[in-house]
Order: sequence, then C-alpha cells, then structure tokens
Amino acid sequence: MKYRVLLSTAFFAAFPAHGQTFANPANVAPPIGSYSHVATVPAGSDLLVVAGQIGNARDGVIAEGVEAQYERALLNIVAILESQGAGTRNLVKLTTYLVDPIDPVRAKAIRERVLGGALPSSTLVYVVRLARPEVKVEIDAMAIRPKARR
Repeated sequence: MKYRVLLSTAFFAAFPAHGQTFANPANVAPPIGSYSHVATVPAGSDLLVVAGQIGNARDGVIAEGVEAQYERALLNIVAILESQGAGTRNLVKLTTYLVDPIDPVRAKAIRERVLGGALPSSTLVYVVRLARPEVKVEIDAMAIRPKARR
C-alpha cells in the first residue's frame, strides 16, 4: 500500500492564536497519515485531557460499524472540546484504539471532515477488545486552552 505525503519533512505549522506548534522533523520519516510527529504546548496553557470516547450518540446508542463509531467518537471529542471553550485547532494528541480494521482512505476522509485541518500528534493501536463487545473504536485526546481565553 502506498501513502501520499502531503507535507514535507521540514513542515512546521504554527497556530499563533493558540500557541501550540506542530513539527515533522527532517531527521525522521514523514508521517504516513494526517498527523504531526510532535506537538509543543506553550507554558501557561490549560491541558485538557479527554477520556476515551466511543462511538455512542448522546442518547447512548452505539453506532453500527467501525467507520460510524470512529466518526461518532471524533464528534464526541469535538463536542467535549467545545464545551471547554476549545476546538479542533486546540488538539495536540489523539490516541485511537481499534478492535476491527478500518479502511485507511475512509478513515482519513472522516478525520479530515470532522477535524478539518488539525494535524495533532497521533497514535493508532489495535486491541483485542474494548470495554464492551459492541465497541470497536475508542479515542482519547489532549488539547490546550490558553488561560487568557477563559
């Protein structure tokens, strides 16, 4: 399988309004997906640590299938960030746990649709099972919120 890298290995993206920076240093291989190798959080920011989110709607109903659960989990993270005065531009780290494989092309499209241009540092882990048998995806996150914006 071939991956097309959209960013050069020396790519640096800064978000001055929030202060975090993302980098893909030239001395390591470029990312194989939509993420950055490293995120730097500025001093004086609140660190938002978001518990693992599964693909369930507000009413608790779990979406059918790994792709629908993946999208719902990301939407849950966005909703939590917004409840704290933050958004996808504040993301610095995502960890995704999958029980079932997900098509990487579709996953990338879902991630870009939900997260926009955010490229947080990311990790993907395949696991044997999650908290409940019907749960196929869990995603936890870290984000920042500048203290001055409260």
